[in-house]
Amino acid sequence: MSKRTFDAVVVGGGPGGYVCAIRLAQLGLQVVCVEKENVGGVCLNWGCIPSKALISVAHTYERAAHGATMGLKVQGLEVDPDVMQNWKDGIVQKLTGGIRQLFKANGVTLIEGTARLTSAKSVEVTAVDGSTLELVAGRGIVIATGAKTIETPSLPMDGKQVIGAREAVSLRKVPKRLCAIGGGVIGLELGTVYQKLGAELTVVEALPQLLTGVEPDCTQVVERKLKKAGARILKNAKALGYERNSDGSLQLRVQNGDKTESIACDVLLVAVGMRPNGKGMGLEQVGVHVEGSGMVPVDIQGRTNVPGIFAIGDVTGPPLLAHRASKQGEVVAEVIAGHAAACDWVTIPAAVFTDPEIASAGLTTAQAEAAGHKIKIGKFPFAGLGRALAMGESDGFIKTIIDADSERVLGVHIVGPSASDLIAEATLALEVGTVAEDIALTVHAHPTLAEGLMESAAHALGHAIHTVNR
Repeated sequence: MSKRTFDAVVVGGGPGGYVCAIRLAQLGLQVVCVEKENVGGVCLNWGCIPSKALISVAHTYERAAHGATMGLKVQGLEVDPDVMQNWKDGIVQKLTGGIRQLFKANGVTLIEGTARLTSAKSVEVTAVDGSTLELVAGRGIVIATGAKTIETPSLPMDGKQVIGAREAVSLRKVPKRLCAIGGGVIGLELGTVYQKLGAELTVVEALPQLLTGVEPDCTQVVERKLKKAGARILKNAKALGYERNSDGSLQLRVQNGDKTESIACDVLLVAVGMRPNGKGMGLEQVGVHVEGSGMVPVDIQGRTNVPGIFAIGDVTGPPLLAHRASKQGEVVAEVIAGHAAACDWVTIPAAVFTDPEIASAGLTTAQAEAAGHKIKIGKFPFAGLGRALAMGESDGFIKTIIDADSERVLGVHIVGPSASDLIAEATLALEVGTVAEDIALTVHAHPTLAEGLMESAAHALGHAIHTVNR
């Protein structure tokens, strides 16, 4: 077995790993990144980016199909799944190819293979051809192995009709009937895509609310629109298993309240969550604490319990978000290089690309109250914004939660058009500790969607102009 020595070894080339590797190289360290599949990880290859590409297609298709209300009459509109998938694949290839170019430009060595720790300073890599290589890390090993889809024993996947997110972003035929098991981010985002492109959608969620953990009144807006478009939503329901019909379709058995029913579908999307990839790579053998779920606990500098071994991204547990992983990657690179750095953010924003979008930063109403805050809430509807009406997308609102005594902003929750972009201003407001008046007194351009943030903050204070104050 040959041996190579680097300052740092990064295991995993996803949004956490590749960012960490590049930053390490920028700081003057010799670094190698080990990736067993494709650089970019879940996010670029079959998660964030491909799904958003398909969401864009579905949104454009729906706008064209219903353009008559704006005076746009489109004839002969149809979906070509092959062209759609080829377009999506081109985006993925461009971005993953870009990472390889960035590695090359910054002097990062990329090795493709499966990694296993053999000590606190060494990693053994097995290449596709079976050859092995020992990598020695002089200053640190970074675990950035992400998370994997949770499989349900009662719903065995075949990769064709019973699928996970990985297969769902690559369907080259729009199913006639799609059933999503799980009303979380994956189930609703991809379920909405295929519903807009013509599929009959059923969502089976075991818990009382879709998108558990998201501000409830935001999810209600999304649920109403799904139902209006014809989706069937089953909450407090459990998928028991499925059988195959003689015509090739599936019959899903669902426990719905006190009765069991059978739902016919052509494709079953199992989207019950993701599990951290902390097991099976030798971490426990070298003394790293790995929880039963596969999560690797770390401190605010990304350190595990074993000196010299760090972890970042989804493998460190929730929230499983690419931008969190990237930020952790930068922090750990700085720490390994000997600089003062820590994950000391006030909030990590989150976005769900449903229709309409939902985005959040800071505390929910329930969290704020549980923390002992006496709160005030401001709410401004997109229906009150000329820009939203002009776009034909006026569902939803912007909600601002503030501390009643100090008037400090505690949380902002948006459901509506471009929520994922608008949340950036709210995130900055929380990060710098603003009070509601700071946002309310800031002049926002007109006509824009961002005016809603100003109005929502003013509403929390009781002096909004374009909606009725309490």
